[in-house]
Amino acid sequence: MPVSPLPALEPFLDLLRCPPCRARLHPDGGTLRCPSGHTFDIARHGYVSLLTGSRATSGDDAAMARARDRFLSTGRYGPVRQAVARLAAGAASERGRQRGTVVDVGCGTGYYLAGVLDRLPAARGLGLDTSVRALRSAARAHARAAAATWDVFRPFPLADGVADVVLDVFAPRNPSEFHRVLRPTGRLVVVRPTGRHLDELRGRVPAMVTIDPFKEERLHQALDPCFVAAATEQVEYVTSLTGPEALDLVGMTPSARHANRADLEDACLLPDRVTVSVLATAYRPR
Repeated sequence: MPVSPLPALEPFLDLLRCPPCRARLHPDGGTLRCPSGHTFDIARHGYVSLLTGSRATSGDDAAMARARDRFLSTGRYGPVRQAVARLAAGAASERGRQRGTVVDVGCGTGYYLAGVLDRLPAARGLGLDTSVRALRSAARAHARAAAATWDVFRPFPLADGVADVVLDVFAPRNPSEFHRVLRPTGRLVVVRPTGRHLDELRGRVPAMVTIDPFKEERLHQALDPCFVAAATEQVEYVTSLTGPEALDLVGMTPSARHANRADLEDACLLPDRVTVSVLATAYRPR
């Protein structure tokens, strides 16, 4: 007899709010329902589908999600995950809150969220993403994690002031919503690439998306009304790549929509090593 996916979501019902009316959600069979009758399906993979109306198209498709899962499982981005976990754990230690709630916006397969939860053994984590393919992995990424479909550019289906940490790792940003759902003592952790990130790939693969040289300036302008930087780590290193790993690294990025995997294999375009270069910053709410 199949096991209900609801138990994984039950510890998170206090956080969730109905997207149309903002009421609390309650279990009703294989769905979550609000008192007004708005109903949201719980997928058999364990995540809840909260998106309504037109769907976002920017999330991972099935091939991108598989490539992301395979590449991240190699540990090549392990130092980035460790930096995210350090900043999140440091923020928790400052406030004396090893318990609490972590919300990962644009969580993908849940790789970074799981790293933070490993570092905070009494915390719980909720991942939000538009990609149902990625959320199938995110819902199983950690025993203390749950997942829901959502679009970062819409008001989050969360109550005010419920998060101790919000993660935004290589994802779009919604500063006003980050601020709304964070506790006053909470922290926002943002990870973004520097101009050197994956430079070897961009030099060889014409379809690779370029990095805006004004990215840091635009980030500051977007976050400054709501947040103040508290701590920043730069993570930069060179990692070797096998052929399949290099293909997956391209395949898990937005560049995958413009690059043909067969062409990359045939043309031997991919390097055998690549520079990983990111900035990770913890911000406190104003």
